[in-house]
Amino acid sequence: MLDLLRDLWGFMKAEKKFWLAPAIVALLIVGVLVIVAQFSTVAPFIYTLF
Repeated sequence: MLDLLRDLWGFMKAEKKFWLAPAIVALLIVGVLVIVAQFSTVAPFIYTLF
């Protein structure tokens, strides 16, 4: 996983595509929320956000 992030950062740095960073962070946050919502008692509170 760390290699993937390092490669992704290297790509963004080399190609000057830093605009991808907020999109990637947003996707990671949504993914974590989905995982937490499925396996937790916090699910009713997360569903109220959407």
